[in-house]
Amino acid sequence: MITRKVGPALACGCTVVVKPSEFTPLTALAAADLALQAGIPAGALNVVMGNAPEIGDELMQSTQVRKITFTGSTAVGKKLMAGSANTVKKVSLELGGNAPCIVFDDADIDVAVKGSLAAKFRNSGQTCVCANRILVQEGIYEKFASAFVKAVQSLQVGNGLEESTSQ
Repeated sequence: MITRKVGPALACGCTVVVKPSEFTPLTALAAADLALQAGIPAGALNVVMGNAPEIGDELMQSTQVRKITFTGSTAVGKKLMAGSANTVKKVSLELGGNAPCIVFDDADIDVAVKGSLAAKFRNSGQTCVCANRILVQEGIYEKFASAFVKAVQSLQVGNGLEESTSQ
């Protein structure tokens, strides 16, 4: 997520401030370190951590910050949009996510189960496009549900460095 947003900004010659989730900052820190190793000048990619509302308020009020991009909750997106209005910042928001996986009666059960597993458990279910609900048409519900449960039970949860681990 970070590289998808930071890359174009750096390519255009802009400096970037990244404020990762306070719960998961390590990816942002690793990306910043890799950027330095790759030759991105020091200070071009900056990572700030701490109290999200305080940092957000500072970024919103700053006239030096010209664009805000955010992927996350609709509630936070609304606050960022409102806060950006005073300084007329450009805003790009990717909010919420309510991704259904829909399976119709004419679906091939094996293909539908395989696709539903991929839609739900991609990156251990931690992407914004992962299905958060699976809607199955009544005519194949029992058959699909049985096959899906069996497939989920066969997922190997464990150390990601082990070959047999899928989650």
